[in-house]
Amino acid sequence: MSDITAGDACALPAQDAVACALPGAAPAVDGRTWVGPGAQQRFEILRRTKSVAIVGASNNPARASYFVTTYLLSSSGYDVYLVNPRETEILGQPVYASLADLPVAPDVVDVFRRHDDLPGVAQEAIDAGAKTLWLQLGSWNEDAAALAEAAGLDVVMDRCIKIEHARFHGGLHLAGFDTGVLSSRRQLLAR
Repeated sequence: MSDITAGDACALPAQDAVACALPGAAPAVDGRTWVGPGAQQRFEILRRTKSVAIVGASNNPARASYFVTTYLLSSSGYDVYLVNPRETEILGQPVYASLADLPVAPDVVDVFRRHDDLPGVAQEAIDAGAKTLWLQLGSWNEDAAALAEAAGLDVVMDRCIKIEHARFHGGLHLAGFDTGVLSSRRQLLAR
């Protein structure tokens, strides 16, 4: 009989991170000390979410925020609120000038803003009563993360909420990805 316990049976062997790096993958960014939530925690954040405010929503179909908005409106059960002081309507949805103008406290504040704006948006999310500050792909600001975490918010940085939602709900095929799931059953769109 083996000395491996049930918990160890599924564990990956400890290896040097460099040995596991994909060829051509970007190296870890120097100076990043903040560690974000793992996949299970991100799944739990998305599962308990009922409303998402997209800060920096755009009416331009070429912008990532437009694509994320269309996905969340059509493929999730979330109440989606759009925030942009320069717009009044996007995809038939009203657009609010700030998080303070929203009719509800959003569960997730998904941010498409410049790096220097992120601490200010984090403070607005805190003031609006949000539960999670979510910074999109390419957005990383440890000051914003520290501010939000100190106020009790969950923080996710440098991840796309659309990709994460699709990954956890079997919808990556909508973007042309093979999910590896073979099933004749239709996926349920759960919150």
